[in-house]
Amino acid sequence: MAERQVSDFEIANGGFRKQAVPLIDSENEHKRIELVRAAVDLTKEATRAISITALETIREGAIFMGVIGSRGELLNPFRYIDAPIWKESEVPPHMIKTAYEYCEELTRREAGNFYHSFKYLPDFERKAICAYYAFCRRADDIADGDFVDIFPGGSSDDPESIEYRSVIENLSKGGAILDRSSYNDKMSQLFYYRKKLSTAYGDVTSTDPIFMAIKDTVNSFGIPRQLLDDMVSGMEDDFHMNRYHNFEDLYAYCYRVASTVGLVCIEIYGYDNIKAREYAESWGIFMQLVNILRDVAEDAKRNRIYLPIDDLAKYGISEDDILNNDNLVKHPGWKPFVEDYIERANSYRDKAFKLLPLLDKSSRYSPAAMAAFYSSILKKIKKRDGDVFSSRIQLSKTEKITLAGYVYIRYRFLAI
Repeated sequence: MAERQVSDFEIANGGFRKQAVPLIDSENEHKRIELVRAAVDLTKEATRAISITALETIREGAIFMGVIGSRGELLNPFRYIDAPIWKESEVPPHMIKTAYEYCEELTRREAGNFYHSFKYLPDFERKAICAYYAFCRRADDIADGDFVDIFPGGSSDDPESIEYRSVIENLSKGGAILDRSSYNDKMSQLFYYRKKLSTAYGDVTSTDPIFMAIKDTVNSFGIPRQLLDDMVSGMEDDFHMNRYHNFEDLYAYCYRVASTVGLVCIEIYGYDNIKAREYAESWGIFMQLVNILRDVAEDAKRNRIYLPIDDLAKYGISEDDILNNDNLVKHPGWKPFVEDYIERANSYRDKAFKLLPLLDKSSRYSPAAMAAFYSSILKKIKKRDGDVFSSRIQLSKTEKITLAGYVYIRYRFLAI
């Protein structure tokens, strides 16, 4: 099999340099892409280019405000700091505390069911989980929304960004599936988001409150960078793939965007049995499979089909049937497909619940509540014979409160 040379990034003395890497064809495609992604780091040159540090800004009179404005809006507490990098050896404790407050308020506003499951955790775990949620949420807002992150030189025209997205696009199976302008902007945004992430594992600290809190969380709980990088990679996958031909491909995607979340969470919850990692991975797969089934119609509007094409074909369901889904619920194959899909999802749910006895009682409620909420959504889908088209399936406030009370008593106080 012929080898070929691909321009790649390599960390060298804190910066980037190009390296010609011999690469084998498709069997190692994923590894090649991850090699490029893993090499993203903040360069020493970028740090030196910042003329003032956060400490100097404070000395010049920057005012630290709260995280909620006079109109109730969420505010970046460090918005008056011009420098994006804190270069001093230590960040003042009150800044870290404020960064966590920002993340928790963001989580409270945007996490819905998730925040309800977080709020009963011990304080130090709750703060860390909220910091991680804020990190994931902001990446999702960039990838799937219109949020624009701020980073010096972070334009889509920056040479570093151009080369990064060019290499990723060339190595990806489907190239870019977004329009060129959106693709360039979003890939560049996530490239610089990775640069911010590198500060959580380096000698400097970002003055972005999310990454300031993430760095403290990473240091406190020993969270591997690979898990956070993989989540961002899952966001990038959506720019290159809008069909999944088999469950194996879908599983890899679900792992990046959801299993990594479970794996980070258990590092925060704490565990002694190595089996916890297997069950946490299944926890993420289960929840993402529920999301995919619930959101079939919404995804179809964006020309996305996450349901495995091969599995659909077994029941006589085509891509056009999914995209034009007005009468899909009447398709003779839809109900049996959904039943089979739910059975598979529940097999991961059953493994996910095996995680709970491996966690301390003070931490069990959080994953138990999330799994229970999603189990209830899946039951509703089954009860409606797979009709996820006429209205969005969700739990009412009464259903959430009732279920949360049951889960809290069972998993916080009773033996499992």
